[in-house]
Amino acid sequence: MTRTAAKIIREYGPFEGINEVAGVTFDGRNVWFASGDKLNALDPESGRPLRALDVPAHAGTAFDGTHLYQIAEKRIQKIDPATGRVLSTIPSPGDGKDSGMAWAEGTLWVGQYHDRKIHQVDPATGKVLRTIESNRYVTGVSWVDGELWHATWEGDESELRRIDPKTGKVEEALVMPEGSFISGLESDGKDRFFCGGARSGKLRAVKRPKRG
Repeated sequence: MTRTAAKIIREYGPFEGINEVAGVTFDGRNVWFASGDKLNALDPESGRPLRALDVPAHAGTAFDGTHLYQIAEKRIQKIDPATGRVLSTIPSPGDGKDSGMAWAEGTLWVGQYHDRKIHQVDPATGKVLRTIESNRYVTGVSWVDGELWHATWEGDESELRRIDPKTGKVEEALVMPEGSFISGLESDGKDRFFCGGARSGKLRAVKRPKRG
């Protein structure tokens, strides 16, 4: 495993009326982040908040190319991003102890914080298809270019970790600076990770390592 310092390339916020940033996702243009009672859209180039959906938004957030998915206590909501309407819900695998969430392979990948697990979940039924064990708390999940990354936050340490999706073995770790904790994670599909900053009320863009 290689361990290197994470490079924060930009900070966003804090934002007016938002005390905590939880789940994070990216729709190809805008970053969406959960803040408890709202799901907020942000332009990552200008840093300007664009709009907010009035939906419960307590933990992980994901985007399937059309719809947003948002963890709210013990359920996962499927949301129309144009209207904010909740189209359907499924049970969350952690029964309210869930953290990050991502979309890949036609399924949801849901982190369980204290249980140190990532579940692959059927988005129609909530059935757990398989589980990956971690050796750290899971606070965010992202798939990019066939790589599975998850965020950790234990004590005063926070990292981005690339893991083997079959075994859970850690292959690479990006260590966040002291005091910069990750509470949600998503890639832009290119060279950035967007990381929720928990009670700092901030979002941070972290440089994704190049391959080859």
